Amino acid sequence: MKLFFRQVGETGTPIIILHGIFGSSDNWLTIGKVLADAYQVYMVDQRNHGQSPRSDDFNYDVMASDLKEFIDDHNLQNAILIGHSMGGKTVMQFAMNYPESFSKIMVVDIAPKFYPVHHNMILQGLASIDLKNLKSRTEANELMKRFEESEGVRQFLLKNLWRNPEKNNEFDWRINVPVITKNIDIVGHELANEKTITKPVLFIRGSESHYIQPEDERKIWDLFPNYEIITIEGAGHWVQADKPQEFINVVRTALSV
Repeated sequence: MKLFFRQVGETGTPIIILHGIFGSSDNWLTIGKVLADAYQVYMVDQRNHGQSPRSDDFNYDVMASDLKEFIDDHNLQNAILIGHSMGGKTVMQFAMNYPESFSKIMVVDIAPKFYPVHHNMILQGLASIDLKNLKSRTEANELMKRFEESEGVRQFLLKNLWRNPEKNNEFDWRINVPVITKNIDIVGHELANEKTITKPVLFIRGSESHYIQPEDERKIWDLFPNYEIITIEGAGHWVQADKPQEFINVVRTALSV
């Protein structure tokens, strides 16, 4: 599958960044531009997100395969992979499926474990919006208040709204809501084909997030013995958005090693 991507930076080691569920390459543009002074940075839309193709197949094996195709198509050598949440699981799955195709990975606020479904209300809210008759993003935000109380999360989700010229300029979603809804349990699954990876793996977590717990370190150590966990104080699950400068500092330090 040919994934949509944005590139900033023309020289240096390639960095590939994968967003999380309901996200897109847009979310990482600010971070990417900062890193572009010394690296080629590729921000990729995963399948069923952003401007990448849609598919009924939606699991970590196929998303890892998409990433392998992207790396091969662009002839990227010794790439550094950064993935947030669902993107973090994709890069971990990629490491296990294609252990020779990267140099190091950075996993942002997710562990290699099972997570129960916890996006049902958001998905109900997205599906409840009558796109054909929707007048504005403000109206969509009001409708979503019944399903998601956080203004920040609602604004993040509504970045996926756009006017589709192929549908008479009506509002449409950049995310494949039906397929994501059908497969949302798979997003929380453990990784397939688990094996030990000895290359460097950095886990970056937010102090206010519950996604990586102390008891998860045993599983992380089993799969990624050459790992490090860094906690960014005051950050929640969207570490890079909550504390961008601190996040960039951690990434730059890891890149220099």
